[in-house]
Amino acid sequence: MQLLFIRHAESIGNQAKRMQGQADFELSFTGQQQAKKLAKRLLAEDWCPDHIYSSPLKRARQTAQVLINAFEPVAVASVGTTTQLESAEELKELHNGVFQGLTWQEAQTAYPNLCRELETSLEVLPIPGAEPLNEVRDRARIFVQRLLQRHRNSDRVWIVTHGGILQFLVAELLGCDRTWGLSIRSTALFEFWLDCSRWHLNDQNRWNTALWQIRRFNDAQHLDP
Repeated sequence: MQLLFIRHAESIGNQAKRMQGQADFELSFTGQQQAKKLAKRLLAEDWCPDHIYSSPLKRARQTAQVLINAFEPVAVASVGTTTQLESAEELKELHNGVFQGLTWQEAQTAYPNLCRELETSLEVLPIPGAEPLNEVRDRARIFVQRLLQRHRNSDRVWIVTHGGILQFLVAELLGCDRTWGLSIRSTALFEFWLDCSRWHLNDQNRWNTALWQIRRFNDAQHLDP
């Protein structure tokens, strides 16, 4: 099975440096152009999906739709139909509570003590209304398990989502018991090829690198000049 995880293109929230979380911002003009550049790249590679999942938030769905619009003539010509976009709640960005939709400067004005604590501590500090990190990891696990149960080795799947939850999805797919911080550019790609039929085996094939391959990791070269 071929999985292509895609971070959404730039939103107007990104542009304004807002802590978006699950606040629903649309793509910026730059984001529309980024999505088109990605579509051009994937078309050139003939990376046509059988299944597409997206976060229900606008910035992810709009990114997915730009890609679908580019591939639709190809899909119709080759198989006589278009690939449907399926919304998945598990792919939403992390909910960041009272900070949601604010810039850091706005947060400092509204919650000065909390912001000072966050700036001086590496510990996980409770933000009112924010989603606990163990719950974020749980929904990443639920989505990865759904992929493995629902799809087979011949499937090619796009997953359009957000930078925060992507870190949890990648960690879950790789079997890490920690979530590693990554700086993920808009429309960056993470591509994994894996053998679904052997995924749950507990023999030496778990270390067989022919069965589990990282083909791309945090790749956004289509945005470079």
